[in-house]
Amino acid sequence: MRYFCQAVSVQLQAAVLIKARQFADQVTPTVGTPGRGYLDSHQPNLAKIHQDHFVSKVGEEAVKTVFERLSQQVKGPDYKIYSRNQKSWLADLQVEGVDLAVKTQRIESAYRFGLSWVFQAGSERCDPILSQPEAWVCFVMFDQTQSCCTVYPPYQIKELQFDAPRLAHLRNSKRVVYAERLPIVGLPINPTS
Repeated sequence: MRYFCQAVSVQLQAAVLIKARQFADQVTPTVGTPGRGYLDSHQPNLAKIHQDHFVSKVGEEAVKTVFERLSQQVKGPDYKIYSRNQKSWLADLQVEGVDLAVKTQRIESAYRFGLSWVFQAGSERCDPILSQPEAWVCFVMFDQTQSCCTVYPPYQIKELQFDAPRLAHLRNSKRVVYAERLPIVGLPINPTS
């Protein structure tokens, strides 16, 4: 899975941004309750929920672009709109048949909280990947003003250090990976591992 070992910049096409925004427009009403939002993730702001979905799809598209440039077969992103009871925690992408999660942060958030990526880790809602040490994840920083993403190489969950969020009210429900704590990676001896 580790076909690259340094961050890669991806310039996003307008069509990708439009598709991601249309997805966010369609999915937001299915996940939030007006005035209450995601109760289990402490997010009452539907505009923020919309932005989060837009950003996540942009990140998935950027990761897909990087792997396709490396001649890897990529399945996803999934743009299907599911009802509330159909939503799942399936991997965002599959690269050569291997599940890959994608976590994306906007550059504006990085300026406020440090470059980092959030995982759900509460009693009501928990990212199943946290209990899968062999699972893979790619981290992305999205600069919307430049229509550009920085895609970091994939990591396995067991390689990451998880910390508490900087915002105190999120400490019981989320875990964070900070960019400054990402391990330095090199290409493995067997690049198919």
